[in-house]
Amino acid sequence: MSAPVVTAERRATLHRRVKFIVGFTITYNVIEAIVAVTAGTMASSGALIGFGLDSVVEVLSATAVAWQFTRKDPERWERVTVKVIAIAFFALAAYVTVDSISALAGAQQVDESPLGIGIAALSLIVMPALAWFEFRTGRELDSKSVMADAKQLLLCIYLSGTVLLGLLLNWLFGWDWADPVAALVVAFLAVREGMEAWGGEVESPFETLGHLDQDDEDEERPQEVS
Repeated sequence: MSAPVVTAERRATLHRRVKFIVGFTITYNVIEAIVAVTAGTMASSGALIGFGLDSVVEVLSATAVAWQFTRKDPERWERVTVKVIAIAFFALAAYVTVDSISALAGAQQVDESPLGIGIAALSLIVMPALAWFEFRTGRELDSKSVMADAKQLLLCIYLSGTVLLGLLLNWLFGWDWADPVAALVVAFLAVREGMEAWGGEVESPFETLGHLDQDDEDEERPQEVS
């Protein structure tokens, strides 16, 4: 089944929506980066500092999409933007891997960080909704760059969860190794997503919901009589 045709008026509306999404993403992640790096420095938490730097990567990714949709013909710049987002994935994976291995090799005492726990928990609330909204918009536009940026937000969700888990386990049980081990899993996911984006293959767990919606629509349509 071919993709539905998007009218010029609808496309203009979706373009405005993309600009709003990336604007909100940039603003939120700048604040998140400042809070996370500050909290990480105060608590001597490499995981929190890494979380803050991940927010910087997300800002770069969202900025690339914002730049694309300020062009007169956004679709023309699709491939370049997706490549930039893929590089952002690789950069994040490299940092998280080095930081995690260093932490495992000589884990230092990490202090409790209620501020860090709070910002990680908040991201687990904000980012899933934002990623879902952005991915649906990108899918309707058939924009790989917008969908790839939504996957960058999904990676933030994974990282938020592992940082939150690591901070809680350290706080409750003194397990310094928990967070860097979980972060290595995130680094693996970042490499995988970066490779998919670089190759132009952009999929998402949200696609499953899309297929279900499509199946429902197909069932509701009257069957043609041959």
